[in-house]
Amino acid sequence: MRKLKNEELDRLDVTEFKDATKTKVSIVLDNIRSLNNIGSVFRTADAFLVEKIYLCGITAKPPHKDIHKTALGATDSVEWAYASDTLTLIEELKKEGKVTIAIEQAEGALLLQDYAIVADNSYVLVFGNEVKGVDQQVVATCDTVLEIPQFGTKHSLNISVSVGVVVWDFWSKLNT
Repeated sequence: MRKLKNEELDRLDVTEFKDATKTKVSIVLDNIRSLNNIGSVFRTADAFLVEKIYLCGITAKPPHKDIHKTALGATDSVEWAYASDTLTLIEELKKEGKVTIAIEQAEGALLLQDYAIVADNSYVLVFGNEVKGVDQQVVATCDTVLEIPQFGTKHSLNISVSVGVVVWDFWSKLNT
């Protein structure tokens, strides 16, 4: 087995990415502190053709050298917008008919693997602050809450890892 070189990977350029059909998934980052986490989310969003990233509250916006360091240019390909208030944004997205989902550990949360995707729906996945998680008002406003099952002692994943797990799950369910 031989590792592939970058030029063998048949990657889209930025223009091709922008023209490509997107996965019916958007990401909301609710008050994310780490610039490296933000950059990592951009890379994951690029990898799975996410429609848009919403950066909310204290979440930093591109251009920033620490976001760029981990995004590796994905801030140029993935559409993004800033919203000062996550709750207001979620209410607006729900009015547009999008299914809003908080990724959180909460009473009544569904386990990620048990969530059935409806191909015609557009989904908004809300990920929260590294310490406090998704704001409780936002959790209460979302259509549902999904939890990533965990079996160790921490019951906590880094936000960028959580985004990777959930977006992969949605992408694979939508594309199989």
